[in-house]
Amino acid sequence: MRHIISLLVENKPGVVSRVSGLFSGRGYSLESITYGETMDPSLCRVTLTSTGDETAIEQILKQLHRLIDTIKVQNLTDHKAITRELAIVKVRADKGYRAEIIKMAETYKATVLDVSTDSFVMEITGSTRKIEDFIEVMSEYTILDIARSGLVALEKGSKTTKGKKS
Repeated sequence: MRHIISLLVENKPGVVSRVSGLFSGRGYSLESITYGETMDPSLCRVTLTSTGDETAIEQILKQLHRLIDTIKVQNLTDHKAITRELAIVKVRADKGYRAEIIKMAETYKATVLDVSTDSFVMEITGSTRKIEDFIEVMSEYTILDIARSGLVALEKGSKTTKGKKS
């Protein structure tokens, strides 16, 4: 089962390295990791996805709590959370399929970022399922390259993560 873990950490050099090092050092699965500043520039949010049984995830959460720059750790897997991912997809766009590709992009609310004589570069944002569906549809036109951001997540509702160590 895939787990979504959100960390509030101090905005210091090496934080992401320590988080990823925890996973590699203990052999835990790390599928994606994103890192970005919060409203408070001294704090950053790390969103990571991992797979593992409940025992492994519990150990991961405990280890993440122990990291010196960690303020708060939250497993969002069972919470109501909004999750999004970004993908940039470069697709071969031969003359006969250009209109069809644009129509498909509009269906998925993808944005065309670049047009060349034989390719399109498109951006799509949404749930992982939506991104995977878009990639599957675009694979019919020959995907030349893909860049994906990894998941970002935020719990629904008015509850916030404060800068206090939990």
